[in-house]
Amino acid sequence: MSPSQPRKFVTPRPGEDWSAIAARALPGEPAEAAAQKLKSWNLHLFARMPSGRILGSDVIFVEPPRAADRSGG
Repeated sequence: MSPSQPRKFVTPRPGEDWSAIAARALPGEPAEAAAQKLKSWNLHLFARMPSGRILGSDVIFVEPPRAADRSGG
């Protein structure tokens, strides 16, 4: 079994919200669409209260989850 490649991520900078992180992590994409992508790839941040709040220690994934390797070896 080979190790999987980790997903790309960023950590929030002071004062950044979803829009600012999206502009930095997904340049060239429409702002709202980029922010929605990030939110859909980071559902773990919506499991806490208040939902979707970003902390400086958070890991924000900037690419979708990868498919699991089910080849068995």
